[in-house]
Amino acid sequence: MTEPLPDRVARYERRFTTLFAEYFDTLGATLDAPSFSRFTPECVELLRDLSLRGGKRMRVVLLHETARLVSDEPVEGLDAAALSIELLQTHGLVHDDLIDDSATRRGGPTTYYAYRERFPRHPRAALGLTVLAGDLALALSLRVLLDARLPVEVRQAMVEVQTRAATDTFVGQITDLERDFAPEAPDDEMLHDVADHKSARYSVLAPLYLGLLAAGEQPAAHEPELRRYARLVGICGQMRDDYLDLFGDAAAMGKPTGTDIREGRRSYAVARLLSAVSGSERAVVEEALGNPACSPEAVAAIRGIGERRGVAAGMRADMRRHAEQAREVAAHWRPRWRADAVVFFERLPGWSIERTG
Repeated sequence: MTEPLPDRVARYERRFTTLFAEYFDTLGATLDAPSFSRFTPECVELLRDLSLRGGKRMRVVLLHETARLVSDEPVEGLDAAALSIELLQTHGLVHDDLIDDSATRRGGPTTYYAYRERFPRHPRAALGLTVLAGDLALALSLRVLLDARLPVEVRQAMVEVQTRAATDTFVGQITDLERDFAPEAPDDEMLHDVADHKSARYSVLAPLYLGLLAAGEQPAAHEPELRRYARLVGICGQMRDDYLDLFGDAAAMGKPTGTDIREGRRSYAVARLLSAVSGSERAVVEEALGNPACSPEAVAAIRGIGERRGVAAGMRADMRRHAEQAREVAAHWRPRWRADAVVFFERLPGWSIERTG
């Protein structure tokens, strides 16, 4: 693979953004809503706005690169699968922002806060419309596959992949909330399971399955290794996000650090911090944990504790270890699939934890 990985990712992102915009431009003509309804087109416009508001589209990249494992020729069905993947992501963003009571997402208002501004005296309507907007995105993610011009058995297999991915994600979201109610800090195995269900299965495993199906391959024949690769990459991604939330550079990221501390979330970084401190240092952490008014200075003090106690260095080492394990899994694909395409999957885990954007 001679093209630098960031350039390859950016190329896929540009092409898909155009495709996604075209999809929403035609959605109004295909959505069967009563002619009197004003709320339905407003809902679609909010979904469109959120969906087109950036992101690297790594799920789409994975989808296309997986198809390249089998064939370097154009593959039918990838556009429909890509739309399905990103509509499911939009569903997740709408509901995550509602659960977290987040006001902004990617530089704009969340769907929930847009509805709160639209209906300031009707909070239940704002809440209900937000839930329904997320539900509509989920339904559209399945419908786009059912409408695809593909053999019926391929369409059915793709719908099954996305249905299972959505189900696993919901379970992951439930256990993610449950994790923060545990009396003790969660261990790594619990955190790995949450990351696997909540993120890896729909962000990594589903694109792998869909890409193989579109290219005429049966994912079931390779399920154990695909699941292992997806789980490892998902753990790397979640661990990186949690690491940056405490130890990252707020100016470089364009957002404040310490969100998990303020919200009382037992993330990888917070759980390891709680396991590493005692006495006065633990008191500092526990006083800040779950305190929305926790100051940047308090977060900086906790960051310093984490660095002194080896939490930051330990997380960096663990991310590299999981990335190397994922690379080794991908390396075993060389005898079976196209070697130049396998290179992408070997490089991806390391790049995903080192990238700054």
